[in-house]
Amino acid sequence: MRKRQFKLSTIIIVFVCLVVLSSLLVTDLLISNTTTERIRDNQEEKAQIVSRTVAESQIVKEGLLSEEKAQAIQGYTSEVQTITDMMFIVVMDMEGIRKSHPNPQMIGKSFVGGDEKEVLKGNEHISVSKGTLGDSLRAFTPVYDDNHNQIGAVAVGISLEQVESALSLGHKNIIMGTVLGILAGIIGAVLLARYIKKMLFGLEPYAISKLLEERSTMLQSVHEGIVAVDHEKKITLVNKSALRIFKMAGLSGEPIGMKISDYMPSSKLDRVLLTGKPERDEELILNGVSVLVNREPLIVNNRVIGAISTFRDMTEVNHLAKQLTGIRTYAETLRAQSHEFMNRLHVIFGMVQLEAYDELMEYIRKLVAHNNQEIDMVTKSITDPVLAGFLMGKISYAREENVELTVKSDSTITSMFGSEITHELITIIGNLIDNAIEAVTESEEKRIDLRMKDVDGRLYITVKDSGPGIDEEKKEAIFKKGYSTKGYDRGFGLYLVRKSIEKLNGKLTVDSRPGGTVFDAVIVYDTKRDGIEND
Repeated sequence: MRKRQFKLSTIIIVFVCLVVLSSLLVTDLLISNTTTERIRDNQEEKAQIVSRTVAESQIVKEGLLSEEKAQAIQGYTSEVQTITDMMFIVVMDMEGIRKSHPNPQMIGKSFVGGDEKEVLKGNEHISVSKGTLGDSLRAFTPVYDDNHNQIGAVAVGISLEQVESALSLGHKNIIMGTVLGILAGIIGAVLLARYIKKMLFGLEPYAISKLLEERSTMLQSVHEGIVAVDHEKKITLVNKSALRIFKMAGLSGEPIGMKISDYMPSSKLDRVLLTGKPERDEELILNGVSVLVNREPLIVNNRVIGAISTFRDMTEVNHLAKQLTGIRTYAETLRAQSHEFMNRLHVIFGMVQLEAYDELMEYIRKLVAHNNQEIDMVTKSITDPVLAGFLMGKISYAREENVELTVKSDSTITSMFGSEITHELITIIGNLIDNAIEAVTESEEKRIDLRMKDVDGRLYITVKDSGPGIDEEKKEAIFKKGYSTKGYDRGFGLYLVRKSIEKLNGKLTVDSRPGGTVFDAVIVYDTKRDGIEND
């Protein structure tokens, strides 16, 4: 059963709310206790201040000492009670007889509650008790005459309901603050979740982990070497293929964390970081190992934050290219021969229908003779079956294009140079012939001569066409990769020719003038020899 995955926003909101709620609950408990104590202390202090103030009043003292002035106490305490919002203010003599009371009928009667005994002994104190007006918080203060003799006491009461109301109000404020804190936490959590999701391109955590696993597997499984650097030019990623190529190039150690300029100075990734422009299909020599490199900048919000380079051993690339070249060559040969064979069948079919049997016999005789002549011309001088078959295909292709291709060899071309050099020869000769066929397309005389000569481990190849020639200023440009006057996605043939000749330690010269162009190539297929002679 698949485990349920929660959204990032849900996780953040839940966790933030739990943290805020836990914090506020602990704070609420601490503040509630503190607030309760503070409110109770404030109420007690308020009652005590009032009782002390009344006890120091001259009106109260004179009233307790003289019966004639005792009536003034009631008026004074009533006024103070109203101003201070007390439940009651009672002045009593040393016998506990009331001299004032909110209810005038209680004046002259004994104080009720039983908690007045301490104050009559001269001790100021606070208590909670029930009297004629109900439960109350009471503050008691003794009254002294001018000789510091106790002559009575003052009791000030605050209703417990009023105290509880103050406590309840404090709790409501705390609860309101807690609720507002939770709401603020939820809003903050939502905004935080949205910000984080925006930074993560809207991906959820499980999607990010899945992408990370896929990315890691993909990077390690590809055959191309991959190296990534950050904006500080430090290597942040290297896959297994890259490490393998580094090992071939003699680069050891752990590259991650090192500066690319220190580990691999020729990488040119620092240039991509500076320009922000990609560089593709460049050949790089890495300590003698030839690799094909692509470089791409990593751009986020129009800012270059790093660069990545992919590269592959040129040996593998060349091997694939040779395989593709061979397949394409064989396919073109079969297509040309098939097309030529169909044309000849049509001619034979037409002659049969016309019952021109004598002409048919002559046509077939010439056809066989011509075919044998072509085959003899190639196979007698070229013993390498791959190269011979390739040239036969090119002859058929040229004839299909209405071009006369003549192949001659001043010596026997053996197959001693091996399959690797054969593939390079096919690349060189094939592209030179194709280039020549295109050159003579619009010429009156469409003729191409291919001549080869083998001398002491060197193969001399000459391809001469009857085309219009090449302008002097274009002689060097025609060998550049992608240069062509034929349109898009062309201009690779002569570039490949030069690369193959350089690989075989050979040289190529061009002689062109109006009426024809001659390409002379000389290659060394005897690998035991180091160079070529300067002719």
